[in-house]
Amino acid sequence: MATQVVMPKLSPTMEEGQLSRWLKKEGDTVAMGEPLAEIDTDKATMEMQALSAGVLRKILIKEGETAPLGQPIAIIGQPDEDISSLVGQQPSPTTTTPSAAPQKAAPAQQQPQTGGGNGGKPSPQSVSQPASRLVVSPLAARMAAEAGIDLRSLNGTGPGGRIVKRDVESAISQTKTTETAPARHLRAVEPSPLPASPFGASSYHDQPASEMRRTIARRLVTSLGPVPHFFLTTEIEMDRAAETRRSINSLDPELQITINDIIIKIAASSLSQHPQVNASYQDKTVRYYDHADIGVAVAVDEGLITPVVRSAEQKSLRQIASEVRDLAERARNRGLKPEEYTGATFSVSNLGMFGIDEFTAIINPPEGAILAVGAMSPKPVVRDNQVVVRQTMRVTLSCDHRVIDGATGAKFLQTFKKYLENPLYLIV
Repeated sequence: MATQVVMPKLSPTMEEGQLSRWLKKEGDTVAMGEPLAEIDTDKATMEMQALSAGVLRKILIKEGETAPLGQPIAIIGQPDEDISSLVGQQPSPTTTTPSAAPQKAAPAQQQPQTGGGNGGKPSPQSVSQPASRLVVSPLAARMAAEAGIDLRSLNGTGPGGRIVKRDVESAISQTKTTETAPARHLRAVEPSPLPASPFGASSYHDQPASEMRRTIARRLVTSLGPVPHFFLTTEIEMDRAAETRRSINSLDPELQITINDIIIKIAASSLSQHPQVNASYQDKTVRYYDHADIGVAVAVDEGLITPVVRSAEQKSLRQIASEVRDLAERARNRGLKPEEYTGATFSVSNLGMFGIDEFTAIINPPEGAILAVGAMSPKPVVRDNQVVVRQTMRVTLSCDHRVIDGATGAKFLQTFKKYLENPLYLIV
C-alpha cells in the first residue's frame, strides 16, 4: 500500500524544513528504517528514515526547497501501484506535526493510501545520487550545485574534513582564474576601450535562505522590538585572569583553558549571587531558574547557534572547557541534539577573537539577559598616580527591563568584574 512521506518535526523550534539532499532517487528500493533524505532544520542537518518498505515512486520537492511540517514530500509504494490519488493530496491532521526522538534522527512520517490499484511506471527524476557519502555543509552543497563544481573533487577544510563555504569559494575562484587567463594576456597587448556609458545598477543573484538564517530572522524580530532592552558597559582589568589561565594550562597543556571558559564560569558564579538576572519574563509571572544554564554563541557557516552548558555554576573549569570544545565542534558540524541548544537561562557572546573592542548583543527570548564580550588588549591606566599598562576588556550586559532593573544589572556586573579581576574568589 502506497504511503505519503511528510516533512517531520525534528527539533522543538522547527516550523519548516529544507530538503538538503535526497539519499534515494525515484525508482530506488527503500527498506524500513533506511535513511531517505537529509533535512536542514533551524539548527542542524538530520537524516530522515523511512517507516515502510517499497519503492520511492515520487519525489514531490527538490533539493534546496522548503516545506512546512506535515507537507507531503515523497511517495513510497509498490512498483506498479497507482499513486495518482496521493499526488497533491494533503495529509490528515494526525500527521501534520510528527515528533522526533531527541537521541537520533527522526524517521520520515508517512500516510497510508486509502485505495490501491495498478498504474504507470515511475517518472524519471533528475536527482543525483552520490557514489559515496560526503561530509558537506548545506550551504556549500548548494553553492557547488549552482557553480557546477563536483564536490568529490574538493578537500574539506572544516572539522572532520567537512566541505564548507570557503572550500567551494576557493574552487570557484580557481575556475575563474583558469578561464580568464587567456583573456588577460590579450588585454595586455591591446588598448583598453573607454567605457561607452556610465555604470548602471549592480547585478545581483538571490540564494534561498537556510532554515537557520530564517529562524534567526524570526527570533530577532520577536526580540529587539517586543523586548525592552537596556545596556550596561564596564571595563575589566584582565591581567590576573590571563595569568590564571597561563598557570592552569602550564600544569596540564591538554586542558587548553581559554579566557572564554573562565568568563563562562564567572558568569555562572555571578548569576548564583544575583538570581534576579538568571530569570525570564513569562506572560503573568517572572520565572527564576535554580541553575545557570549558559548559552555559548558559536558562529557557523550559515549563522549562529548557541549550545548550552548546563548547571555551569557547579562545574569546574576543566569540565566547562571540555564541554564547550565538544559542543562547539558538533555545532559547526550541525550535529547537536535539540536539547543541547535550547533552554539556556543566560547567554555569552564573545567577539573578542575577531578584534571587536565593544558591541551590544540582542537578547535571545525568553532569556532575561546576554553578555557581549569584546577583545582583550593592552591599555595605559593610572594606578597609584602612575601610568601603567594593563590588559583590559570591555563587556556589555543587555537586559530585559521587564525582569531586570538598572541597579540589578549594575550589581551583577560589579560582581562579575570583581571575580574576573580576582579569579581566586572562585576557590574561596
